[in-house]
Amino acid sequence: MSGVERIAAAFEAARSDGRGAALMPYLMSAYPDLDTSREIAQAYVDGGADLIELGIPFSDPLADGSVIHAAGVAALNAGAHVYESLQVARTVSDQVPVVVMCYANLVLARGLERFADMLVEVGASGLIVPDLPLEEAPAALAACDQRGLALVPLVAPATPDERLHQIGARARGFLYTVSVTGTTGERAVNDGALPGVLARARAHTDVPVAVGFGISTPEQAAAAMQAGADGVIIGSRLVRAVGEVAPADAPAQARALVEAFSGALVVPGRDS
Repeated sequence: MSGVERIAAAFEAARSDGRGAALMPYLMSAYPDLDTSREIAQAYVDGGADLIELGIPFSDPLADGSVIHAAGVAALNAGAHVYESLQVARTVSDQVPVVVMCYANLVLARGLERFADMLVEVGASGLIVPDLPLEEAPAALAACDQRGLALVPLVAPATPDERLHQIGARARGFLYTVSVTGTTGERAVNDGALPGVLARARAHTDVPVAVGFGISTPEQAAAAMQAGADGVIIGSRLVRAVGEVAPADAPAQARALVEAFSGALVVPGRDS
């Protein structure tokens, strides 16, 4: 199966298993260290993750808030490099689709074709480049399409309809829908506005719509599902949890949280 096909199958499997939305936890590669991040990736799978978003440490992560930024800096200070950070995907890529989140400088410095080949090598299914604008995406999309990788774009509540339509038409795998204006981080999500945000996104794409940014409790995850999300992405809450305990305890901490989020996405009364 191609990466695009694996992502589609993961969303379908979540529905077949009785959940209203697929769960995609975010992992900062090489945080708190490389070996522990591999163990955390496996803990995510064991806790019920349907897909995993794997972040690659970068010094200037424009879309990320303080928690993920600090984790990335810590990984870089410990000597993390792009190649070894990508290797974390190998740990679980045969079990769940891994979608790599990487900033454009790291991709372009290696060349689109070479970077896409690196993703295939580690078994990744897709790529998210949050600072790659629509106008500069065609070459990256072509490189990913040639390899069966999903180039996943982001849209925000303020994205105009015309631009939303253009982005949605090019989306592969799923459409990453930002729940709030701003960077990643734990915050109160306006549940009343979320159904409209998701409905707008869905009206302009044929792929599943996943929501992220600001979802930090199982209750918020359930609300996102009820608002119409096909997938729920959890980032800062998990990264913070990993940093609050000793590295030896981080995988168990991560698994417990993922289990709680996964349980919140079960639809009562739905047969699996």
